Amino acid sequence: MELTWLGHSCFRLRGKDATVLTDPPAPSTGYSLGRVSADIITVSHKHPGHSHVAGVSGEPKVVDGPGEYEIKQVLISGVQTYHDNERGKRLGRNTAYLITLDDIHFCHLGDLGDALDNRAQEALEGCDVLFVPVGGGNALDAAQAAQVVTQLSPRLIIPMHYATPAYKSDGPPLEGVERFCKEMGVEPPEPVGKLTITTSSLPAETQVTLLSYRG
Repeated sequence: MELTWLGHSCFRLRGKDATVLTDPPAPSTGYSLGRVSADIITVSHKHPGHSHVAGVSGEPKVVDGPGEYEIKQVLISGVQTYHDNERGKRLGRNTAYLITLDDIHFCHLGDLGDALDNRAQEALEGCDVLFVPVGGGNALDAAQAAQVVTQLSPRLIIPMHYATPAYKSDGPPLEGVERFCKEMGVEPPEPVGKLTITTSSLPAETQVTLLSYRG
């Protein structure tokens, strides 16, 4: 399957039988989706940076909350988490997703704002590829993101929701990805435009990969 980053927390997962798009951002974020279509859209929470469903063409099925879903042979498990460290009292709830596509387990944490509780950790365990917010603001900062990585032990880590030259917002500023890489004890890798992943190509040990924004 082929993986590309469309900015902020939005990724396109193009598999054999279906294309999944996560958390599409509105143009107000500085990111442009371009002409993109999908069979399935996952939305972690209602916010312009994460739920611009109208920007996606086709007739996609929208998954926007906890539950178990099977769409076009894609298995999706939505797990309730929180957008802050006060169990949602300040910023509300967030849905993290475990997506099984082409026999690969992807975990998209949306705008997770705190370490996973035991229930959520158990539900999301076993992911191969982890999309994790790292830039702070109203989501995990670099140190918190590294903690969640330890909780889930993925084979491939793809940071998201961090400052880039394209990003703009009226909300809290985001940090760049460099601090997260430092927390993980690695040099920031050279970003790649797209990633082709198979079950046999997944790294044996945890690896951080950066994707370049395709604007």
